[in-house]
Amino acid sequence: QVGRGGMGSGMGTGLRAGVRALVLVLCALRAGGTELTFELPDSAKQCFHQELERGIKFTLDYQVITGGHYDVDCYVEDPNGRTIYKETKKQYDSFPHHTEVKGIYTFCFSNEFSTFSHKTVYFDFQVGDEPPILPDMNNRVTALTQV
Repeated sequence: QVGRGGMGSGMGTGLRAGVRALVLVLCALRAGGTELTFELPDSAKQCFHQELERGIKFTLDYQVITGGHYDVDCYVEDPNGRTIYKETKKQYDSFPHHTEVKGIYTFCFSNEFSTFSHKTVYFDFQVGDEPPILPDMNNRVTALTQV
């Protein structure tokens, strides 16, 4: 579900459809991740929602890639509405977190402070631990372990 607060009426239907498709991907996500690049109009806010189990690790990485001073506000709320992350006017950041409660987590990007400059924002939302680069690395003898 996409948050409606602050969404401008000038947003194209193609972008809305793309955002709705992303929400369906996020809702189906259990372990793994998703990434998206989207336009954030001036004076607008865009929120995404993800249901997660308790004790799950997630990481939100984001970066403003075009627009204005390349900055955006970002916050994450837990299912109880408690803000667990909040940064203002950041070009990029990474927020790793282990969930303490089961439910829907919300992460929002806001450009409400800008009245004339729209932004392009990229984010990568990873759920769970990333697999090792080389599988079964602990059971292998390498030059490094032999030294």
